[in-house]
This record gives sequence, structure tokens and C-alpha cells, in this order.
Amino acid sequence: MYYFWETALGLAVPFFGTALGASCVFFQKGNLNERLQRALAGFAAGVMLAASIWSLLIPAIEESAHLGRFAFLPAVVGFLAGVFFLFALDRLSPRLEKKAKNYSGSRMGKIAMTVFAVTLHNIPEGMAVGVIYAGLSEGAGDVALGGAFALALGIAIQNFPEGAIISLPLHAEGVGKGKAFLFGVLSGAVEPLFGFLTLLASGLVVPAMPYLLSFAAGAMIDVVVEELIPEMQVERRFDGILCFSFGFVLMMALDVALG
Repeated sequence: MYYFWETALGLAVPFFGTALGASCVFFQKGNLNERLQRALAGFAAGVMLAASIWSLLIPAIEESAHLGRFAFLPAVVGFLAGVFFLFALDRLSPRLEKKAKNYSGSRMGKIAMTVFAVTLHNIPEGMAVGVIYAGLSEGAGDVALGGAFALALGIAIQNFPEGAIISLPLHAEGVGKGKAFLFGVLSGAVEPLFGFLTLLASGLVVPAMPYLLSFAAGAMIDVVVEELIPEMQVERRFDGILCFSFGFVLMMALDVALG
């Protein structure tokens, strides 16, 4: 496998983002500072949007160049599939949370379902990283090392507050800091796991690369539009938009320069 160490690092980076966020339980007395959350959401949104375009959608279209004027079709199909897949997960999570509330009637039940929802949401993100590193390792098309790492980094930044929103509420409900941190970390463990499983299936992944790259782009942009942009615009403060712009141009420049 080409780029072994780079691939191992890329698969691990999103997990480190979750673990770092979960570690806030050892230092924070309350929830994350709102201004910091806006800044992180904005920066992650910019990074993930730029990575989705330059690292996923453009390579997907270039991989389909043999289709001529219809080279856009695999990207369209994969992108819409990624959006609808995340939409289905988002519809599933509230239903599970409602059931947990009916059965337990407790805040701990809701926290448990939050852990489950975040864990479930991390699966396609791990697969997205696995897809792009599978293409890189197999030398597929125009998948670039810089773009692959940009995508992994963007997901890691987005995972930071996710780790915190698991560990902090658990500790507030009386769970020890160590256990609360462990639950936060475990919610992100599925990302390198499913990324690695995707790599193992690289023989199947690479022939379908245009569809899978655009599927990952659809999933990432769904997260950006539905979760990160609304969060960065709380109170319509400028810092979220500024961090979004900085993250976007930084990852665009890195993808082009390192690609």
C-alpha cells in the first residue's frame, strides 16, 4: 500500500479531534464557550466545504472524463446519495431519542441517545476518509495527498465539539470524569474503524471512485449546511463567518499547493 503512514495518520486525525473535545471534561467547569463554538463551527465548515469541492467533487468529475459531456453524472448521483443518506440518519436520530425519553423519562436516557446519534453520524465520515485514502493509495486519478489530509482535518475540527457535548453532560449528571471522557472517545472510534474497513475493500472502492467521492462530498456538505453554518451564525456574529472564510481559503490553498 502506497502512503502507508500518511494513510494511518489521515484515518486517526478525526478520532483525535473527538478525543481532544472529550478531554474538555478535565478542564471545563461548564459547557464550551459559545464564541469558541462559533469559531470552530465556522472554521470546520470552511475546511469541509473546500475539501468537498477540491478533494472530492472535482476528482470525481475528472475520474469520469471518459463519459464525455456526461462526466458530471456519477458526481450528481453520488452527491445526492450522500445527502439523502445523511438526511435518513438525521431523521432516525430524533425518533430514537423520542423512544428513549418515553422509556426512561430521564436526562440520562437523552444523553445516551445523543451518544448513539453522534456515533452513528461518525460512520459515514469515517467512510469518507477511507474512500479518499483508498483512492490515494491505489493511485486513482487526481486524488491528492494534501486534499485527503484537508478532508480528515476538517472532520477532526468538526468532531471537537461533538466529543465535548458527550463528555460534559455526562459528567454534569454525576458520571466520573474518566468514564465521561471514555464515552466521548468511544463515540469517535467508529471513524478509523470504518475508514479502515473501507480501505480493506479498496478493490471494490476504486472502480466506483467517482460515485464514492461525490457521495462523501454530499455527506460532508449536508453536515456543513445543516449543522455547522447554523451554529456559526448564532446571534449573527462576524467571528463565525470570518473563521469560515479563513478555513475555506486555507484548505483551498493547501489542496492546490500540496496536490
